[in-house]
Amino acid sequence: MSKKSEWIFLLVILVTAVFVRLWQLDLIPPGLYPDVAINGNDALEILKTGNFKVFYPENNGREGLFMWLIAASFSIFGVSIWSIKIVAAIIGILTVLGLYLLVKEIFETTNNQRSTINKEAVALLSSFFLAISFWHINFSRIGFRAILLPFILVFSFYFLFRGFRTQRIKDVIIAGIFFGLGFYTYTSFRVAVLLLLIVLICWWFIYRKQVIQKKYFFLVFCFLCVTFIIALPIGIYFLQHPQDFIGRAAPISIFAAENPLKEFGKSFILHLGMFNFYGDSNWRHNFSGSPMLPWSLGILFLIGIIFSFKELISFKNHKNWSLAISYWLLVIWFFIMLLPGILTYEGIPHALRVIGIIPVVYIFTGLGGWWTYEKLKQIIKNQKLLIVFCFLFFVAIGYSEFNKYFISWAKNPNVEGAFTQKFAEIGYYLNSLPSGTQKYVIVNEAGVPVPFPWPQGLPMPAQTPMFIESIKSGQPKAIYLKPQDLDKIQMSNILNKETVIIPMKYDENLLKELETKFPQGQTKKINEIAVYEIK
Repeated sequence: MSKKSEWIFLLVILVTAVFVRLWQLDLIPPGLYPDVAINGNDALEILKTGNFKVFYPENNGREGLFMWLIAASFSIFGVSIWSIKIVAAIIGILTVLGLYLLVKEIFETTNNQRSTINKEAVALLSSFFLAISFWHINFSRIGFRAILLPFILVFSFYFLFRGFRTQRIKDVIIAGIFFGLGFYTYTSFRVAVLLLLIVLICWWFIYRKQVIQKKYFFLVFCFLCVTFIIALPIGIYFLQHPQDFIGRAAPISIFAAENPLKEFGKSFILHLGMFNFYGDSNWRHNFSGSPMLPWSLGILFLIGIIFSFKELISFKNHKNWSLAISYWLLVIWFFIMLLPGILTYEGIPHALRVIGIIPVVYIFTGLGGWWTYEKLKQIIKNQKLLIVFCFLFFVAIGYSEFNKYFISWAKNPNVEGAFTQKFAEIGYYLNSLPSGTQKYVIVNEAGVPVPFPWPQGLPMPAQTPMFIESIKSGQPKAIYLKPQDLDKIQMSNILNKETVIIPMKYDENLLKELETKFPQGQTKKINEIAVYEIK
């Protein structure tokens, strides 16, 4: 493959990645899930106070980097739901580019000894499959901080491998910056430390054979020093707040179950089967229950895994550490980044907790695609026919994933509920009311209590209408109350003033209580929202 052709293919892949991550971003997915809304509310607080927290303990705890990026987006694009989503979308697009660079780099070490694959072809295939992946497209368009994890892993190991190969200090310093930032992304990143340890051990054997151990130790020292400095603030935070380090993980861990060994086995099997048989059933994460990979890519994925294990087994014959380290990275990456899912028993298989596995899954798929192409070349002697066949396959799989996300999934009625469209509608309705209207929202939906900005703590669902109000007014204008706090709505406050009281969940008993307390009002249904209106 010529360099020009390679760049053209890469450009097409990146244009595809941009299109499927930005097209109709303001409409798909619908609504605004509270976990995303609270990120926006925290970003607004950053802009107001200038306080960039390393960790946000509300909502089971969240590392701070994503909120910082959203705050930057608000500064550039203004406050909106789109401004939250665009951060995730840009990160997703850059990850596609990063995967191409990483694949070329991890197989670059084999060139001077025993090159068994076409690294350019595998890099392009891997990045293309990632670009059109329903799994990655979905998380690139939601606004969850977890999308940072594949991005950080891809660029961390790209620069680390490049630094070890070229022995350039600059590259290992950049790798250290990325890896240090990883601790500010998503909880699952913590297990990447195990992966890093294996990688460092493998590179030690390469440098030892070349009798340049001092250079190895210097490069590792630079990398670890930079990583330590970058990660130090959040490390200090966790030392001061050890309960936040455990956070959400403790109650859903298999070790909290009655039979941890049984739960481990069940979770392990379900997560191994999620790629080809039965995937995440949560509509926010997946087309409920469908495999994370379409059947054709699922086959290529399995071929890529088998090929990698075969290469590792052949190591005893050629003793090529440069070759082995590439495949060790892939295999160990796969199993280590499955751990955040395997070690939990709730909502399994869980596509979000194992999001760090996405890059390596598509590298395996790219390897499988390259291997299959090499075999087809031996069967189909007509080169033009083979090229047409491959082109049609790429178009078909691209359209299939596009159709699955933008049509089958996006138009499924379950998706509106999964992304709490009704909570967003409450916010839009509040913004449509005249400025003089007295507005109350009764938060009668269950959720983790958030003690900010209301000290008494309101359930998480309130975050959605709060943020949507803030888009228009800079801050919520409605008064948010729990059902037990209805007495705080005093008759004196609503006399001679139009008032609306909106329960977040339809509750006939609550509406009757409002009728008893304020008989001059009446219940109306506006855009599927129950509104108690007092004039």
